[in-house]
This record gives sequence, C-alpha cells and structure tokens, in this order.
Amino acid sequence: MNEADCIVVGAGVAGLTAARLLVAAGRRVVVLEARHRIGGRTHSDRRGGLVTDRGASWIHGIDGNPLYSAVRAFGMPTMELTVGSYQPDSRPIAYYGPDGDRLDQAQVDRFAADVHAFDERLARAIAESPRGTSYETVAEEALADLAWPADRVERVREFVRHRTEEQYGVWIGELDAHGLDDDQVEGDEVVLPEGFDVLAMRLGEGLDVRLEHVVTRVHWGSDGVVVTCGDRVLRADRAIVTVPVGVLKSGALVIDPPLPEPLAGALDGLEMNTFEKVFLRFPRRFWAPDVYALRRQGPAATWWHSWYDLTPLHGVPTLLTFAAGPCARAIRDWTDEAITASVLAALREIHPDADLAPTSVEITRWQDDPFSRGSYAYMSVGSATDDHDLLATPLGGVLHLAGEATWTEDPATVTAALRSGHRAAENVLGQQVAIETLWNGDVAGMDRRGRFG
Repeated sequence: MNEADCIVVGAGVAGLTAARLLVAAGRRVVVLEARHRIGGRTHSDRRGGLVTDRGASWIHGIDGNPLYSAVRAFGMPTMELTVGSYQPDSRPIAYYGPDGDRLDQAQVDRFAADVHAFDERLARAIAESPRGTSYETVAEEALADLAWPADRVERVREFVRHRTEEQYGVWIGELDAHGLDDDQVEGDEVVLPEGFDVLAMRLGEGLDVRLEHVVTRVHWGSDGVVVTCGDRVLRADRAIVTVPVGVLKSGALVIDPPLPEPLAGALDGLEMNTFEKVFLRFPRRFWAPDVYALRRQGPAATWWHSWYDLTPLHGVPTLLTFAAGPCARAIRDWTDEAITASVLAALREIHPDADLAPTSVEITRWQDDPFSRGSYAYMSVGSATDDHDLLATPLGGVLHLAGEATWTEDPATVTAALRSGHRAAENVLGQQVAIETLWNGDVAGMDRRGRFG
C-alpha cells in the first residue's frame, strides 16, 4: 500500500509550496527533509536575540512577484534595501577609489553613467554571441567597442566582474554569456527583518514533514515511485524532488533509472556556485550615514569590495560582505578568524581611523553543507537559458523536479523556488491552481498529520 499520493523530497520553499498546494487539493503528501529543520537554503539564525539570514536575504523585485504576495499575506514585515542586484547607483552608495579615498558625487555619477553605457553595448554583444561564449568574452567585446582610456575601462571591467560574482557566485569566465539574461529586477528589493525562514514555517503549517530523513534513492516507473530513506522504503504514486543541483550531481541521491534527455543534458550545463556571507556587527557605526552600501575600486578590492549596511533591520551596526567565486574557493579552508582578519584589513584601508573591533562575526559555509553543496546554481559555458525549464520536464507523469535551478525566468532566487513548486503541483494535479491557494487554501484544517519530526 502506498503511504502517500505524493512524496516530496526536500522541505525548502519549492518543496513546501508544492506540498501545500497538493494537500489543499486533497492529496496525501509526505515531505522528507534531510536536515533537522525546514527551509533549506532559507535559514535564519536567531542566536543572541538577533536575526541573521544565513541563506536567502532579498526578494529581488516586488512588482508582480508572487513571493512578495505570499510574504505580505503571511503578515511578514519587510524593509526596502534595493542594492541586492548590484546596481551602480539608484540608491546612495559610498564609493572609494583605488587609492582608498571616497569619490565625490560627480565622480560617482560619471562612473555610474559608464556602467549604464557599457550595459547597453553588453546587451547587444550577448544577443549576437554564438552558443558556448563566456560572459567574460562578451564583456570584453563590449568594453572594446567603447574605446575608452585604460583606467576608465578597468573601473567598469572590475565592476562587471564583481557583479557577476555577487549575482552568481562564479568567476566571469565560467558563466555562460546568457547566464544573467533573466536577472532583471522589477520594483524595489526588500529584506525580511524577522527572518526569511518564517516563510518556510508558514508554508509548512499543517503538512506531514519528516525531519532528518535523508533520501538516498528515488526509483520511478510506470507503477509509481519507491523512495529509499535510511533503512526504510516509502511508496507513492508520484514524487517531487526539490534538492539542489549540487546534490543531484553528487550521486548522494540516486535517481533510478537515471534522468533521460533532455533533463540529463540540462543538468550537465548547470553547476553549483561558491558564495558565502560574512556578517560583522560593531559597537558603533563608523561608516557614512544614509548609505545603503560601501564599494571599493581597484586591485585592493579583488576579494572584499562591497559591504551592505544592515543596521536598519535591527538597530545594531552591521555590515554584510560576500565571499564569491574565486574568493570563496580560496578561503574555504580558512578559519573564521583568518577570514575576519582579511575582511577587516580591507575595511581598514578605507576607514583607517575607525574602531574595527567587531562584537560578533558570522560566516556561512554552504560549500561544505552536504545537503546543498553550494548556494545556488549557475549556467556554465555552453548551457542554454532553457535548461532551467528542461530540468523540470515531468517524467512519465510520475517524477517531477523542482527548485530554484528549474525556473528560467528568474533562477537562483526564492521566487524561482516558489514558482517551480507551484508548477510541480499543477503538473501532478493535471490542472491549474491559483497561487493564492498557498495562503488562502485550507491546509492545516484538513485531516492530516501536521508535524515536524
């Protein structure tokens, strides 16, 4: 006898979204989660009475975004912080030149205008590029077309490299030319003062979620699915697998029989990135007031170049910086103390007289997490934008894949995770389901074992 109509592997936003919509439609659903908590890569640390989003932080563009609609419907407070997409301007940013001195507004305006002029030419270079072209190649072509002096070109070149690393956690030469095609932000960006994982908690209410259940095999066929979890086997009519690309490619979870084409080829073209966060809290704010971020230019900023002011979230002076791409790989085996010293040395160059003794530092280690193996997926050179959606192609009406890497329009975001879970639920049901069912549907009130354990 089948234990459920559908087994969902992974209790991140994609898995919880799919499960919640299926339960609201009357299906028996079991969610198996390897971790001791729900949320996946939405993980909020609450030690010391402060909320630190160690995973997802931003909603990138609230206009027409169902994720934002869900957050509002669940009563989650938000705060505008529109620099999450590495804009050169649009909000107050304190820029520091290669010599460490702060740029005046006229200098900032000229630099931002250069970035915008470059982006116009970059869009054309991307559109004209053949398949298999790297983002670095098209960026260099666009820079050459501008025919600027060397120092002016270099400021924009390093900005684009940093933007690529912060957006996708990868060196610019390893990203496909179309890897940022869908990285468009519509409307303000917001962060969540109470923690991003509150969304997962609300989505998980009333669901049968079984924590610390590590799935090692999913066998699928015309007669349904058999899921191996430790020494136990569970059967269902269908399964939705929402684990990250890093886990799918590691072999830690075996899909049996293996993914056929076009899914296998799509998965080959996607890779997991290297992207970590460093949060520094200080006894007092030493940086310029009324700025959203601090940015450094020049060779000294190869690793640590951007710090985001999170002070307004909780009233505690806080800067967030990222170790992305080559930096994240290089410091992977460093101690927290060594990483902290490196970041503070970079800060000291632009604030030589400041008291740089943080009261606390938190550093993420997503590369070493066996249940993610990185932060999110990116398109390697030679992959295609459509690979995201191809990875979600239903298999025999039995097996479905979902997660941020399976949504083409805005991959690598929680919005993509939520939308992919919505699509997977519709594919299982064979009919359209209003996304509003997530917050309006009767889930907790149904005859289900609502538990986390």
